[in-house]
Formats: sequence, structure tokens, C-alpha cells
Amino acid sequence: MSEPAISKSAGAFKSTARESAPPAGRIASKFRELSAKGELGVVAYVTAGDPSLEATEKIVLAAAEAGADVIELGVPFSDPVADGPTIQRASERALRAGTTLAGVLDLVRRLRAHTQIPLVLFSYFNPILQMGLEKFASAAQAAGADGVLATDLTLEEAGDYRAVMHSHALDTIFLVAPTSTDSRIEQIANASNGFLYLISRAGVTGTRDALPAELPALVRRVRKFTSLPIAVGFGISLPTHVTVLGGIADAAVVGSALVAEIEKAASPAAAAEAVGQLIGTLKRTGREGVSRRSSEA
Repeated sequence: MSEPAISKSAGAFKSTARESAPPAGRIASKFRELSAKGELGVVAYVTAGDPSLEATEKIVLAAAEAGADVIELGVPFSDPVADGPTIQRASERALRAGTTLAGVLDLVRRLRAHTQIPLVLFSYFNPILQMGLEKFASAAQAAGADGVLATDLTLEEAGDYRAVMHSHALDTIFLVAPTSTDSRIEQIANASNGFLYLISRAGVTGTRDALPAELPALVRRVRKFTSLPIAVGFGISLPTHVTVLGGIADAAVVGSALVAEIEKAASPAAAAEAVGQLIGTLKRTGREGVSRRSSEA
């Protein structure tokens, strides 16, 4: 994937609104904690409602217990153009199970009764726009969400979105692509809060055997334009990936590998156990000296 592509319904939604950032919350606090320990964070993505919202609740709590630092709750969408086949299938299963954005927000409320882990709503823009920005932001804040990543929303279309999200103390997280120019990186960084999501490679989500050789240079280039934590995603699935990222990034985003474990699990309990085991393995790697960030990183 290069620059995130704008959805058709969002295309007509233009604004030049300017606003201040929301007050620092759980996401900023978590990354300060990780930085103080010199520890790489693990951001865990799961598709909400796969195989059911009740199962997702168990899976998220297992991930948090296993050491995940931030949870991205994917809102299922019928045309997830940025995602590879694993997450596409998860979206299809969640939609067949009747998952809606309103249901995902209710899931956030239920999770917040059990955990204070930062929760990010990862969605294409259409469901948010259909619900209405103000209604969505109000409900997300009331439920206990911490941030929103609208994967196909570009900066040019995001003025009112950012203003409304920030007025409800929700961080706005944007994607930086390997194809982004320096000026574009700076613009995206200035619009982001919480952390900056750096796509490790062009293309769609999915597990890979190796990280791109040019990734360290890309992370260094992005750091010139932001003091925000940098979380690297797309293709992160193995302890060796975490080892590499520990010296250059602030967090690893793990998605397709977790969703694949959920897909092949025989039951929600088995899915929660498998996700917890993988998160635990990656987190232990992130705590080891070989993958701790040095002061020069």
C-alpha cells in the first residue's frame, strides 16, 4: 500500500478545521512506561466479532494478560482494501456474525470494566461516517476507547474528523507509508497523536518471513519529523522481527499472525489461549536485551 486511499463516501467530506491535540491519555502513558524501561511495545490487532464479539472479549483479555501493550480492535468492513486475505476472511466472518460498529463500541465498554489497556478503534472511514462523527466520538469516549485509526482517511479529508475526535479526548493515529515523501511524513506526524503507525512495506497486511532491509533507514527518516512513538506494522509475526525492531522502533504491530491463530482455533477458548501464547512469546523477546532500544536508537 502506498498512501492510504480515500473511500468514495469519505471523498465528499472535506474540511480545513484546525484544532489542538487531545489531552495525553492511556496511550501516551503506556509508551512513556515502555520508554522508561527501554522496552519494545507490542500492539495487538484483532478483528472484532471474529468469530463473535463475546469471543473477541475473551481474546483481548487474554492478550492483555499475556503482555500486550495496546489493543487495536478492527471494525469489520465489507471492502477492506488495505488488508490481505487473512484479515479479509476475518472481516467476512465477523460481518456474517452480525458485528456492527455499535456492537464494537459496546465491546469496548465491556472490556473497560476489566482492563485499562489502551484500546484503539481501527476502522475504515465509511462506518464512522455512516454513524456520524459526533455520535461515534461521543460513544467511543463514553465506552472507554483511547484512539481511532481510520485507515483510508487522508489528511486532506480529515479536518472535521480530527477536531471532533480530539474534542472527545480520542487520539487520531495515521499511517505513514514507505512511499511517503519527507513533506508528507511531516504533515502526517503533525496530525497524529498517541503514536505514529509506520507501514513496513508497500502492499497489504499479512505475515512475512523477513522484514525489509531498508526498514531501519525508513524509521530513522520518519524520526526526523516526530517525537511520537513509532509503531511498525504489516508483516510482523516472528520473534526475530521483534528482535530487529527492538533496536529501531518503539512498538511492533502484530495482526495477521494473531488473526490466523483465531481462524484455525477450534473454540473461542482455544483462540484466546493461542493468541496469549503468541503475544507472550513476542513480549518476552521484546524484554530481552538484544531487542531493547539503546539511547542512540
